[in-house]
Amino acid sequence: SKMSIKLLLLKSGEEVIADVQEMTTDEKVVGYYLKYPCRVNLVSTVDEADIEGRVPSKIQLLPWLPLSQDKLIPIVCDWVVTITEPVNQLVKMYNDGVEKYETP
Repeated sequence: SKMSIKLLLLKSGEEVIADVQEMTTDEKVVGYYLKYPCRVNLVSTVDEADIEGRVPSKIQLLPWLPLSQDKLIPIVCDWVVTITEPVNQLVKMYNDGVEKYETP
């Protein structure tokens, strides 16, 4: 099954971006394999909100399960709240990070 970069919300409340592949049994999706999963952190950069009341923040990517040596990390369906398309800025950051990761 093909891979694609998705943003997952887990039951733990963590947002994880990864190259996601479906795990199937008898053509039924039972879970997902996450390749190079990273936890997405939003870090507020200033204390004040802007004119429209939004708080500017920057995106921080941290390896999810950094101590695992598995290339693909399995996760069961039950643990995933939703799977979405990440914003372009996040995809670009993720791809840049993974390139560094894959290059020795």
